[in-house]
Amino acid sequence: MACAECGGAGPCEELFHVVLALDHSRRAPWGPLHGVTVACFLLQHPSRVPERDRGRNWAIVRAFVDGGRPAVAGLTAAVRRANSHRARGALPEFDAPPGGAGSFEVTIADVAQDGTFPAAGFEERVRAWARATLDAHSLR
Repeated sequence: MACAECGGAGPCEELFHVVLALDHSRRAPWGPLHGVTVACFLLQHPSRVPERDRGRNWAIVRAFVDGGRPAVAGLTAAVRRANSHRARGALPEFDAPPGGAGSFEVTIADVAQDGTFPAAGFEERVRAWARATLDAHSLR
């Protein structure tokens, strides 16, 4: 059954928990892409994130598509620090994504492949997911 939000083959929520566990292991290739995978998932499943936070996710995905992991590393570190209970400052302001999302050519189900998010080709699949997420938001 297709996901009502992203149109993927799902089950999106279960797949998201699998990739989060891999992300939190802090091992490559999953750990370094944690911010990007979360941002892509939330932009494709907008009911899970307040509208005011979508700009932050959009900025993370845009940085990754434009400059890869190095470009997004500083941004995700700043967001993580500001999101900490020990944060001294507010989160930076981010522009919201343009328009609502259209259909997504790549979803979390595609990145998961067999449901295990294989390491081989993971970063390339996340890059395709990020591009598809940007494209769908930009086309509306």
